[in-house]
Amino acid sequence: MNAAEPRSALLRACYGGYVVLFFVYLVAPLAAACVFAFHDSEFAALPWRGFTLDWFFGAAEPRLGMFHDRRLLVGLANSLVVGLVVATAATAIGTTNAFLFERKDFPGKRVLFVLMVIPLVIPGVILGISILVFASSIANTLEERLDLELTFLRPGLVLVVLGQLSFLTTITTLVIAARLRKLDGALEEAALNLGAGRARVLATVTLPFLRPALVAGFLVAFLVSFENFNTTLMLVGSDAPLTITMYDRMVKGGSTPVLNAVSLFLILGSGLLALISILIQREPTRPAAATPEA
Repeated sequence: MNAAEPRSALLRACYGGYVVLFFVYLVAPLAAACVFAFHDSEFAALPWRGFTLDWFFGAAEPRLGMFHDRRLLVGLANSLVVGLVVATAATAIGTTNAFLFERKDFPGKRVLFVLMVIPLVIPGVILGISILVFASSIANTLEERLDLELTFLRPGLVLVVLGQLSFLTTITTLVIAARLRKLDGALEEAALNLGAGRARVLATVTLPFLRPALVAGFLVAFLVSFENFNTTLMLVGSDAPLTITMYDRMVKGGSTPVLNAVSLFLILGSGLLALISILIQREPTRPAAATPEA
């Protein structure tokens, strides 16, 4: 029997009701966004006026669908590029960091680890402003003293990538380090004793063991990068990712069903990637040993 389970019928009913209300509270806004993506009206509001796919496939104003809206598609492409670059770089850096913190002892290790974790607890807006001020200061100084213009230090996609890396590297480091901690060092030692070099042990023993964490870290970094708003808003230039494009559309035109259509698309995509990440991290079930016959 579960020790945490309520004993009386009344407490079990209250507990069940609380769980139901909690999940309704979480799911209701998402469900509303998905439903209004099919609303046959130019406004995402009741009363319900019918079902339509115009907000996905409409080719003319005022019912221009998301798959024909050039600005939304450009924002989606920018988010995909930024997400892939950030996830790849964060996974590579996180892997080296994991080996550094799990396999090496050096002075100031704990201090360095705390400094690495700090970006996770700093509000995204503050982090974005800090990175913008720091990068702009460097760019202004180099331009004034050396007449050298470094455009990547100005607001734009490059600075967005650098800004998101500042905290996503921490996430991938923690994910990969947790997996690396479970690796039995005897496996690597056995490979070395059999004559394999360090590079071969890394390629044939260590990295295959870390593969679930590497893939999971990549997917988590990609998802967080794709939906990031606060930090990205402070660093974005003329090439805006999808979240900033949607925010700008909301501010200028209010909530429209096309934004709900984009939300539905993102919910399904994010859910699929999250499911893939969970399945990859599952430990394979080992078949039961055969019982010898008498």
